Amino acid sequence: MAPFNQKMAPHDLKLINKLSEIALNIRKNSLIMTTKAGSGHPGGCLSCADILAAIYFHQLRYDPEKPDWEERDRFILSKGHAAPALYAALAMAGFFPTEELLKLRKIGSILQGHPDMRKTPGVDASTGTLGQGLSIGVGMALAFRLDNRPNRVYVLLGDGELDEGQVWEAAMSAAHYRIDNLTAIVDYNRQQLSGCIEKVMNLEPIGEKWSAFGWHVIKIDGHNMKQILDALDEAERVRGKPTVIIAYTVKGKGVPMLEKSFLSGDCKYHGTPLSEAELAKALEELHG
Repeated sequence: MAPFNQKMAPHDLKLINKLSEIALNIRKNSLIMTTKAGSGHPGGCLSCADILAAIYFHQLRYDPEKPDWEERDRFILSKGHAAPALYAALAMAGFFPTEELLKLRKIGSILQGHPDMRKTPGVDASTGTLGQGLSIGVGMALAFRLDNRPNRVYVLLGDGELDEGQVWEAAMSAAHYRIDNLTAIVDYNRQQLSGCIEKVMNLEPIGEKWSAFGWHVIKIDGHNMKQILDALDEAERVRGKPTVIIAYTVKGKGVPMLEKSFLSGDCKYHGTPLSEAELAKALEELHG
């Protein structure tokens, strides 16, 4: 199989519909996986599904038959608790059979509760301890530039993760070294384990913060596929500084029951899977 790269211009309706359908499948499989495992983080998987669909089925260069292909771009899921969504994307991309998804968190499975680059084909960095992914991405991107290689690096961060000081140390370093082959994406669903972001640790003005640290800032609706694609294209054109895409999202997106729960301030489904009955209802709502 040739290295994967389905970049198309302009972003026509056919492409957008295709990526939206992939995002729907990522959501569906994330819910099924976490319910069957009896463990996991469904809310944050749903909020980042559109971003993952755009990244893996339009943006990245990779070859699923050669996961260690040196010319591939790199993707780091810094919010590692959303691993089920990443695994769903990797399975659909051909890195491993979709049957493996139902083995999430099982003894001997290649799919751990958080991404493990030594066990799962297609995973470029082991993550889970929040705040470290951007630092890994900075190192990778800087190494590619020093080697004069065209590879790009993408890091998906959770908004609650931005409470970590290491994120801002990495942000400072990326700007200082003018690492323009690095794109960070913030899944800004404004909810974390212990409540609403604004009450736990207010991040606003989030755009101005990143800009003050020397980054090119793009704000988008993280569920609008055209805006996601346009932002990723814009990031590639930026020279002399890293780019951050602040994607405004809804935790539990696509499942009204979950959306309402999070918007009411109830973060139960941050780290609690759905029951079998709730899953059946959620799948109906997704296909609604």
